[in-house]
Amino acid sequence: MNKNSNSLKNHNTIVESAAEENEEIGKLNLPVNDLDHIQGPRTASVNLVEYGDYECPYTGQAYPIVKEIQKRLGNELLFVFRNFPLREIHPHAQHAAEAAEAVAAQGKFWDMHDYLFEHQRALDDNHLLKYAATLGIDTDKFRKEMSGHIYASQIDKSLGEGIASGVEGTPTFFINGARHNGSWDLETLLAAIKKKGL
Repeated sequence: MNKNSNSLKNHNTIVESAAEENEEIGKLNLPVNDLDHIQGPRTASVNLVEYGDYECPYTGQAYPIVKEIQKRLGNELLFVFRNFPLREIHPHAQHAAEAAEAVAAQGKFWDMHDYLFEHQRALDDNHLLKYAATLGIDTDKFRKEMSGHIYASQIDKSLGEGIASGVEGTPTFFINGARHNGSWDLETLLAAIKKKGL
């Protein structure tokens, strides 16, 4: 078993223990709404909401897993990503989340979301600007919004909603509004989605 597999298992054990202690806080506080970043049809039989951190290695490990689930379930799945930057331990997470929102204002959230996870080891401000430029957005507007922290309050609101829903770490998943307390490896998460919604 490789180091990443051991690390994932240890993280999942910690998350599961915390979840068992807080089973009463297992519902999504804020339902999926028009302000969310959404992939998939509104008519999908399953909503999968993820609270994630662009710098978190575990959220990074979950990124290709979610992609594979989306590929397998197609139009049966609606996926939502919500920001939950763990600022105390990930120094670039807040700015990465703000960058994603700044790019979202120019219509390319999911492009930036993917780019950030695919370049997770380089999330300093210079790289964020480079990624934004690569996506072909107005970089002057991006730079101005980043320096003014225009989206910081939006990130704070997402954090608050996550905390109100019992989110303590990342990634945390909700399936049709109920927190998924088990492991989030591909087979376990896929089975939980199928059980709760398909």
